[in-house]
Formats: sequence, C-alpha cells, structure tokens
Amino acid sequence: MSRFAALMRTTAARLSALYLLLFMLGAVAIVFYMTNLSVSLLTSQTQQSLNEEVASIGASYSRGGIPLLVRTIDRRSRQPGAYLYLVSDPVGRILAGNVESLQPGVLDTDGMVERAFTYQRYGDHNPNDVHKAIAVVIALPNGMRVLVGRDLGEPERLRDIVRRALVLALGIMGVGAFLIWFFVGRRALVRIDQLSSASHRIMEGDLAGRLPISGSGDEFDRLSGSLNAMLGRIQELNEGLRQVSDNIAHDLKTPLTRLRNRAEAALTGGRLTKDYRNALEDIIAESDQLIRTFNAILMISRLEAGYSSESMQIMSAAPILHDVADLYEPVAEDAGVSLSLGDLDETPLRINRELVGQTVSNLVDNAIKYAGGEGGNAAVTLSMERQDKSLMIVVADNGPGIPEEQHDRVTERFVRLEESRTQPGLGLGLSLAKAVMKLHGGSLRLEDNKPGLRAVLAFPVPENNG
Repeated sequence: MSRFAALMRTTAARLSALYLLLFMLGAVAIVFYMTNLSVSLLTSQTQQSLNEEVASIGASYSRGGIPLLVRTIDRRSRQPGAYLYLVSDPVGRILAGNVESLQPGVLDTDGMVERAFTYQRYGDHNPNDVHKAIAVVIALPNGMRVLVGRDLGEPERLRDIVRRALVLALGIMGVGAFLIWFFVGRRALVRIDQLSSASHRIMEGDLAGRLPISGSGDEFDRLSGSLNAMLGRIQELNEGLRQVSDNIAHDLKTPLTRLRNRAEAALTGGRLTKDYRNALEDIIAESDQLIRTFNAILMISRLEAGYSSESMQIMSAAPILHDVADLYEPVAEDAGVSLSLGDLDETPLRINRELVGQTVSNLVDNAIKYAGGEGGNAAVTLSMERQDKSLMIVVADNGPGIPEEQHDRVTERFVRLEESRTQPGLGLGLSLAKAVMKLHGGSLRLEDNKPGLRAVLAFPVPENNG
C-alpha cells in the first residue's frame, strides 16, 4: 500500500490519473451521445415510413370508402411486420386490426401521438409482454377511428445493443488505460528511485558516481545525461582544486623556505649595508617569482571557469605570430637558437588576442630553452597549418622532446620533467596553454617532431569561413 501511495505522489502518476479521468468522462459522454443519436435517427426513419403507410391507407379510403379501408387494414394486419393497424367504432371498440389492447387515451388523440404508448398484439402468449409503439390516429366522419402505428422494439433493441457495445468498449479501454497508467507510473517511480539513490551516493562523497542511463533516450535519460555532464565538470574542477592545493604545498614550499632563510641570514652576524641590500634584492626577486606563480594559477582557474569568453574577436592569428617572433628573436639569438617563421594562414578565427599571444609566447620560450638537445644546430619554427575544419598554430623544436607516455602528464600544473630544475620556469606554461585552448573550443596536442617536440594549438574555424 505504501508503494501505491508513493506512486500516487509522483507527478507522472497524478497527470496519468487526471488524463484517465478525463478520458473516461469523455467516453461516457460519447456513449450517451451515440446511443441517443442512433435511436433518434431510427425513430425519425420510423416516423417517415409511418407517414408513408398512412398515406397509402388514406388512398384506399379515398377509392373505396370505409369498406375498402376495413378490408385493406384487415389484410395488412395479417401480414408479419412491425406495423400496427386498428379500426374502432365511435365508442372505442376494436373492429379490425392486429392490436388486442391499447394504453387508455391513445384513441382520443387526433394525428401523431406525441409520446410512445404501450399495447398488446393478438397472439401474445404472455399477457405481461408489453410493447411500445408510435402511431397516427385518424378520425373518420362517422366517428370511427383508424390507428396506424409502428412498433419501437427495433429502435429499443438498437439502443441496448449500441449501449452495451459502447459500455464494453469503454470498460476495455478503461482497464487498458489503468494498466498502462499503473505500469508507466511504476516505471517512472523506479527511475526516480534510481536517480535519488545515485544522487545520495554522490552527495555522500562519491564524486565519480553518475546517474544511471537506460539507453531509451527518454526525458529521464536526457536529464541524467545533462546532470552527468555537470557532475563531470564539477569533478574536474574539484580535481583541479585538489591538484592546485597539493602542488602549492609542494612546489611553493621551496621558494618560501629560501625567502625565510635569506631573511634569517641577513639578520645574523655583522653585515654591511651592501649585504643587506643584496639580501633584500634577492628576497624581492623571489617574491616576484611567487607573485607570477600565483597569477598564473589564478589565470588558469579563471580560464577553466570560462573567463574572457565575452572578449573574443574575429581576427587572423598571423599578426600574433609575427609579434611573438619579433619579441623572441633577440632571446633566441642570445641562446644560440635559430627562430624562424614558417607558412602562415590569414583565415579569421574567433580568439582572445592577449591570451593566444601569451600562450604562443610560453610555447616559444619553452622551445628556445630545450632546442638543440646535447648539441648541434638548435632551431625553433613557428608556423600555421590547415587541417579539415581546424587551423593549427605549431611551435616545433629539435630538442630532446617529451616521451609520448608523458604528454598528458606535462599539461598538469607544476609538472616539470626536469627533476633537477636547472632551467627557470614554474611548470605552468603547458597547463595554461591547455586552459586557453579549452576556452577557445580547441585543443593542445603534443607530438613527436623527430627529433624534438611539436606543440600544436588546434583552433576551430568559424563555419562562415569554411
């Protein structure tokens, strides 16, 4: 009983019950309407045939008077059928016809009898058998009366047949509708219970849990799919927050410790003003590095949350690559690296100029640091390529590259494959590039340049640009 009560509390069950009630009311109205319409049509046909019979008998009276009228009525009354014939004297005694008795007062009427009346035929074995009929009463000049009528048994039987058929059909449809409502409502309740159970598990800490999808493609599946996408996004953000917390705890501990040690060393022993100044300059430099680190972390977090999506503009990325090449040409020259521009594409893209410029700059800076490997001609190439519906900015170097199994790991925050940390950097450049590309609806891919590394920024091309 509690299960049924729970079922009735669901919106689907209540709506189904309401529709079932409306359906039954409509079906009942149709039953009565069709029954009355059928009887009305048959009664109208009966009246029309009755008027035609009265006209035929009237023609006999016009040709032969009362003798021919009586003979005609007597002959027709002996024939089987639904017609009634009766001739009475002025005092109401039946002289001829197939009617044994009439409801009192019927022969007192002139013309069509407005309401159905009861009668008994000759030959009825059961005196309790009562028939209903409609008739026309004609008064003759000598006081005699002629009744011509038609039995209503056929319309009544039709009424009963139609009513029973419609009631039976209504019953079958009602039972079917109830069963459908019950099982559909029960199925909806089961799906809701599954969603509730999964939701409770997720609220208890199982962030990897997802709402069940049956594969039917119904509204529950669409809702579960949307909520699962939202849960995936929440899990991703929580995982990112956890990683940031862990990375800050590990990677920022060393520079903070250096700050403290330098400040403590400056306070110990006899020091000159120059020594204090050098110590403070080192502390400021270390603090600037920490500030840059925190700014990079904040930028990545804001990008992952959808920051700057409103500041996009349609423009070509080629000028950005020209600016980055001009900016890093002196840096590359000092490092003994050849920096060159390859093929560029002027196709307009929907991008944020500042973010894309910063991303390309980070990739070029990394490429210059690691180009050349253990020796040889160090080279970095900055170019653009078109592939299907994507336009790619490629930063390629001929350095040692990154092992393929590490490609996903190096895009995480604070990850640096160079464990000795001899090269300057925060380990946030590739993580920032990944966040920027996600904001632009594109992707960051790391590929083997044989030798070296190809960092590919794949941007989607707007549809109106082909």
